[in-house]
Amino acid sequence: MNFELTDEQQMLADTTKDLLARSYDAEKRNAVTATERGWSPEVWQKLAELGILGLGFAEEDGGMDAGPVETMAVMTEVGRRLAPEPLLDAVLTPGGLVAEVGTADQRAKILPGVAEGTTLLAFAHAEPGRRWPDRHVDTVAAREGELWSLTGSKNPVPHGDCADVMIVTAQLPHDEGTGLFLVRADAAGLTRRGYTTHDGLRGAQLELLNVEAEPLGNGGDASAAISAAIVRTQALLCAEAVGAMQETLRLTTEYLKTRKQFGVPLAKFQTLTQRAADMYVLLELANSMSLYATMSLADGVVDPVIASRAKLQISRSARKIGQEAIQMHGGIGMTAEYPVGHYVSRLTAIEHTLGSGDDHVRLLAATVADHDRAEL
Repeated sequence: MNFELTDEQQMLADTTKDLLARSYDAEKRNAVTATERGWSPEVWQKLAELGILGLGFAEEDGGMDAGPVETMAVMTEVGRRLAPEPLLDAVLTPGGLVAEVGTADQRAKILPGVAEGTTLLAFAHAEPGRRWPDRHVDTVAAREGELWSLTGSKNPVPHGDCADVMIVTAQLPHDEGTGLFLVRADAAGLTRRGYTTHDGLRGAQLELLNVEAEPLGNGGDASAAISAAIVRTQALLCAEAVGAMQETLRLTTEYLKTRKQFGVPLAKFQTLTQRAADMYVLLELANSMSLYATMSLADGVVDPVIASRAKLQISRSARKIGQEAIQMHGGIGMTAEYPVGHYVSRLTAIEHTLGSGDDHVRLLAATVADHDRAEL
């Protein structure tokens, strides 16, 4: 099995890397995340011009018809530069749902604008008081003739503060399952409160009171599509975390080479180099599991168990690498001016998104009986 990127995939990764490297260093990122929007419209437009915003969409929908490996390569570079642009939250996750479930008319109305960078989406699924893997939603959908309305609360909605169209999950009447609905940001009865998360990104709380909505696709139970979207999002979060961990390790090893103690570089102290080596091993484990999840999706296997295996290793590696990076940097690692603390904050956010390590351990433990034999 070939684990190397093709020439075209590597070119896509390098192009993304070059754009984000030119756009962001620690100072520029801090300045951008401090703005009201929290990300750069100029960088967003450049991503659109490169075709990155349309990666996962079919060509007839204005996209590039790329696969999971291409999106993984791009998300790794997003993680490496800590780019605050909402590529995952406003394009890949909600756009993937529109591409998979939406009617031809809905795809034609929405996806070209997303690929061009003029339309922002958001996936409003999580609700207060509920956490992954709880699949129940309290938001309810009501129907009167051909018209639908939604009532409920959604929080957190990643980058829901700036979305033009939101894909909202709601309980269908008569216990018919969970449906997907399109809600415009200017819909009557919709209130949204934006906020900044600890990693410098943006989220929102949505309050819906008889908000007019349009069923995504042909209506009906969309539980399978929602589960698949969550699996794909978990895999992309893993790829982003790998990029962040790679840069965290690089910053740490560079610091050990340049920072001196007792007149010699810290890299001369064997205990510190051994700890850095352990960080490298953890990074390789995480990278391997991220590739495992991505290649499974590329083979058409959308398996929550595989996603949990990958997410568990990512969570464990991210936490340990982050802790070691802060410890070996000392006090400077906690300052807002130095980048390593921001990487650790983002890795912490990823670890708690769509299931923490403990959550995935519980899920995987529940599947042990499905196997004939378990070996350590």
